[in-house]
Amino acid sequence: MTDTADLLTRQVRERAARQHELAELMATPAVACDPERMRELGREHAEVTPIVEAGSKYLAILDQLQQAEELATGTEEPELADLARAEVEELTVRREEIEARLERLLVPKDPLDDRPAVMEIRAGTGGDEAGLFAANLFRMYSRFAAQKGWEIERVSATEGVLEGLKEVIFVVRGRDAYGHLRYESGVHRVQRVPETESSGRIHTSAATVAVLPEAEEVDVQIDPGDLKVDVFRSSGPGGQSVNTTDSAVRITHVPTGLVVTCQDEKSQHKNKAKALRVLRSRLLDRKIAEQEAKRSRERRMQVGTGDRSAKIRTYNFPQTRVTDHRIHLTLHRLEGILGGDLDELVEALRAAGMEERMEAATSA
Repeated sequence: MTDTADLLTRQVRERAARQHELAELMATPAVACDPERMRELGREHAEVTPIVEAGSKYLAILDQLQQAEELATGTEEPELADLARAEVEELTVRREEIEARLERLLVPKDPLDDRPAVMEIRAGTGGDEAGLFAANLFRMYSRFAAQKGWEIERVSATEGVLEGLKEVIFVVRGRDAYGHLRYESGVHRVQRVPETESSGRIHTSAATVAVLPEAEEVDVQIDPGDLKVDVFRSSGPGGQSVNTTDSAVRITHVPTGLVVTCQDEKSQHKNKAKALRVLRSRLLDRKIAEQEAKRSRERRMQVGTGDRSAKIRTYNFPQTRVTDHRIHLTLHRLEGILGGDLDELVEALRAAGMEERMEAATSA
């Protein structure tokens, strides 16, 4: 048995033992009466199960491979030896494939992946057309979330012309939401004939997307003395109380200069609570970026200027194509992608991120 097979066999057996232990714990009355503990154990059980299932197939292949190798070298019948050698070749290919899958599954998962994702979309260069594109991106992520069965909570929005958006901040809640969306951070560029253009010329515009893991209170402690809170009258659509009461809230974190505004709720207290959640997430993202080199590299991809030269993805309407420039992937189904069919893009980016984590783990 090779060193790789030895290591993977040991890790698979450890995960199988842990899976059995988790199943027994979840069956105990004490855990059954504790919903939070049950969720925690259930989450771990769900993470371990794919490893155990793939590992079971891997151990079976190793056993079959050993028997075939022994037959290929031990028999004196040429035809049987030839059949055994052919089986060894086939099983070796299958072993290598499942080894690669197991190595990916065994890479430590980022604990933040299970968090809700705080997303911020802002119109960049391109004037009114950039605002229309920002609205397109918001609809795209909203539809993607709906397909996944996730919930979206809008925090704030500043509208532009022709149903465009200057800025929108929202939270996506669902299983592995941040893990799926984290690589959407950066500048998204669109090439098309805009609704605001009468001569039919193709324009290039941009919008920025920032994706942050939602922070919990234990992650970031905020000193109330570091906050400057301003209240003002909401503007735009929103309900009976809009434009009549000082319900909108602007919070400035004085030490960092971070500013969050929320005006979507009629209640000043609800707006303040939402703004604080976004602020806490921004502070957590800063904290992690400073502490971890890996997260720091991802943060540098999270460009916030709206400059077209700092693009991560291009949406080209004349050629009906979408190109992600980080992984050199081009898909010729722009309409479907803008309609929320992001799975292929998202999974390719997650796979690339996994490869980076595997390389980092190997070199550590």
